[in-house]
Amino acid sequence: MGLYQAGITGIGSCLPEKVLTNFDLEKIVDTSDEWIRTRSGIEKRRIVEDNQATSDIAIEAARRAIEDAGIQPEELDLIICATVTPDYLFPATACLLQDRLGAKNAAAFDMEAGCSGFVYGLSIATQFIRTGCYQKILVIGAETLSKIMNWKDRATCVLFGDGAGAVIVERVDTGGIVGVHLGSDGAGGVFLDMPAGGSKQPASKVSVEEDQHYIRMDGSQVFRFAVKVMGKAAEEVLKMAGWTSEDIDLMIPHQANIRIIDSAAKRLNLPSDKVFVNLPKYGNTSSASIPIALDEAFHSGKIKKGDKVILVGFGAGLTWAAAAIEWTKE
Repeated sequence: MGLYQAGITGIGSCLPEKVLTNFDLEKIVDTSDEWIRTRSGIEKRRIVEDNQATSDIAIEAARRAIEDAGIQPEELDLIICATVTPDYLFPATACLLQDRLGAKNAAAFDMEAGCSGFVYGLSIATQFIRTGCYQKILVIGAETLSKIMNWKDRATCVLFGDGAGAVIVERVDTGGIVGVHLGSDGAGGVFLDMPAGGSKQPASKVSVEEDQHYIRMDGSQVFRFAVKVMGKAAEEVLKMAGWTSEDIDLMIPHQANIRIIDSAAKRLNLPSDKVFVNLPKYGNTSSASIPIALDEAFHSGKIKKGDKVILVGFGAGLTWAAAAIEWTKE
């Protein structure tokens, strides 16, 4: 069986309408706009309404990606949804999207690799396309992190936001996704987790009273991990692609912290105009972060056909992921 090239042929995103600024947070928790901006680079974030679930924003991003690719939902062979905030533990959010889209011929599953999830999903789609198993795949990164936020914990509630991004992956003649590097360090899993709600600690009166169903993070440990791994992951995928840092036209990093982004850019000797940042507007949207940024970068004209693009991120697990893409979409 011959191998085919896989590339992104459609892209879309969806951000909730509600905006929560740092000044709004000053009224909720003991923090300040200056404190948040200087430590993270975040100025505001988007938050879903109480009656909105992850699938409600994921469906809009998916529809926009499908339209952008010029295909119909029934042409999809597979739907992969990367999320840590699924509508339910089961059924998979991807299956709910398959039904709502009318993608009657598509298999569907969720996957969870924290903020690295979208690139993990992109890597899976790439393999299915390369082997010829499938022709058209929808990959989504979508999160409603506000649903699992402890609004009394100023160390975490100021960092995260909600959003969704999606791409269509298909065969391309040349270029496309030319390298993917994935990794994990499970020993660091305790530094970023949600303690209760799984089989280890099922929901109970005690777990709810002790706020165990919210994001918990050791910020200093995660920061040190991210600074170390972001640049290294980008370097590894550059080697796989046969590129050097001088070849990069644009790097799209996970939008978690401006100091982490700057550290990765410095390691690769990338000037600021080659690093895409929308962190101040949206905060950390986990698995949705990279596809939202990719959509904005492409549709604002910062990516053009033939450009060499690096995606790189890190997340709970602890995990990391990077992809090298020779852009084929016009």
